[in-house]
Amino acid sequence: MTDGVLDDARTPSFVLRVLADRLAVCRVDRAEAVPGWAGGTGLFSVTRTADELSLVCEEARVPASVTAERGWRALMVQGPLEFSMVGVLAALAGVLAEARVSIFVLSTYDTDYVLVKETQLEGTLEALQRAGHQVVFA
Repeated sequence: MTDGVLDDARTPSFVLRVLADRLAVCRVDRAEAVPGWAGGTGLFSVTRTADELSLVCEEARVPASVTAERGWRALMVQGPLEFSMVGVLAALAGVLAEARVSIFVLSTYDTDYVLVKETQLEGTLEALQRAGHQVVFA
């Protein structure tokens, strides 16, 4: 990598930490306040748009009545990552697309999180390691 740009001449590699929590991606009515059940100590994300309120949180906290995709696991890209870095997600998403793994991505100030279905976690980790990425468990 030079000047925050991933060098096409070599495969960039990242350290990915597999988080222990099982997560859910939830859709809540856009007019609602962020529900208290969604918070907690683990990974928690809120995205509000004109059309929806989406939450990512620990699956166990989500009431059965809430519209949600359950059974996600998160891989955190070891950071912090510089804002000037180009191609981080492309390097990971490309590998996973080739392995036919669907992803859901979150970004924070310091890093990126790639969520995959728990049923695809083993294949995800194998594909990432074959591509030269290092995987560690939280």
